[in-house]
Amino acid sequence: MQYHKTVLSNGLRVLTIPMPSFESATVLVMVGAGSRYETKDNNGISHFLEHMAFKGTKKRPSAIEISTLIDGIGGEFNAFTGKETTGYYIKSGANHINLSLDVLSDMLQNMLLSAKEIDKERGVILEEINLYEDTPARKIGDVFESLLYGNTPMGWDIAGEKDVIRKITRSDFLVFMGSLYSANNLTVVVAGGIDSKKTFILVEQYFGRMNVFATNQYEPVVQAQEKPQVFIKHKKTEQVHIALGVRTVAINSPDRYPLALLSAILGGGMSSRLFHEVREKRGLGYYVRTNADEYQDCGSLVTMAGIDPKRVDEAITVILDQYHGISSARAADLISNDELKKAKEYIKGHLILEMEDSRSVASFYASQELLEKHIDNLDDVLLKIDKVTKEEVSQVAKKYLKPTRLNLAVIGNFDPSAAGKSKFEKLLWKDQ
Repeated sequence: MQYHKTVLSNGLRVLTIPMPSFESATVLVMVGAGSRYETKDNNGISHFLEHMAFKGTKKRPSAIEISTLIDGIGGEFNAFTGKETTGYYIKSGANHINLSLDVLSDMLQNMLLSAKEIDKERGVILEEINLYEDTPARKIGDVFESLLYGNTPMGWDIAGEKDVIRKITRSDFLVFMGSLYSANNLTVVVAGGIDSKKTFILVEQYFGRMNVFATNQYEPVVQAQEKPQVFIKHKKTEQVHIALGVRTVAINSPDRYPLALLSAILGGGMSSRLFHEVREKRGLGYYVRTNADEYQDCGSLVTMAGIDPKRVDEAITVILDQYHGISSARAADLISNDELKKAKEYIKGHLILEMEDSRSVASFYASQELLEKHIDNLDDVLLKIDKVTKEEVSQVAKKYLKPTRLNLAVIGNFDPSAAGKSKFEKLLWKDQ
């Protein structure tokens, strides 16, 4: 799988990834705009704007006209918002990419943003926030990042604060788009059963006149931590949800792939160390998983789990013991050749399966184009994973899994005051 790239005169980057055996194709427009570019006065606007894109344009004034067009070709369309990017896509038969490009370019350049539709969608956003609040297994990741990054754009929820969402107006959307939705801050990626040359011509036809201007920059993350941190979100739940992890590295760091292998060994899949110790051996909870996540200037490795409220201390202790073991290289915790091989195959296998979908392929290349220093093809990534050694995994474990770097976020029926947090803080320091 290989990509082709060109840059239009307005700075917009175009990537095509031909997938000859595919009858479908995905057109994805990704913008270097997410919640980390927001302020306290407009927190949540990136996500709100994503919702408004499908609510009507000058050419197609209603949401039903847009959805009827896409339904009429048997396609699917959606959008997504992260902390650093926002994406809009249409997946359809490869013979319909002309229409997909027409609709997406129209949406991004000619949104109506009518007051009536904004008010209707405001209610939808507020209910989405309620959904996240009522789903602790989804919410715990946001709570963990709030602990890591504090009262900064990186620490705020992507969905925003309710009070802010209630006040956002059409002019707020226009100002936000006017600060980030520049042609040179976008990439258009088309993946699937396509011809690259014909696709480039179509993209230029629809996006070649898009405006270009200087864009806002994000506020850099300041990584300063000298002792373990605990945050408790009080909520009466039947299951306690925890996120226990450490600060790591940015997306372009050479430690990225060793950390990915470390996370897979600890909590990737049902044969991982933590799944075995937390769920299979002790029956402490239903789910347990470890992720390594990276942004442009920061990152984290975190284990999340849903735990029996009566056994939270035990679960935290078990996770910490696995962290300490693999980072101290005790004989019993040394990484074996078989364990490293399994972790590599786990990551590669999931990535290969994901790349069987043109939407995933488009997102894979788009995010690299916007956030990384260069683009790797799938084979390049697989090779980088294969090259990671046991020594490199052990080195990053020792480097990052330190007591002073530990962060614990909890959602459950616990006292969130300093006194309530103290018992968890003692667990993080225990046996150090």
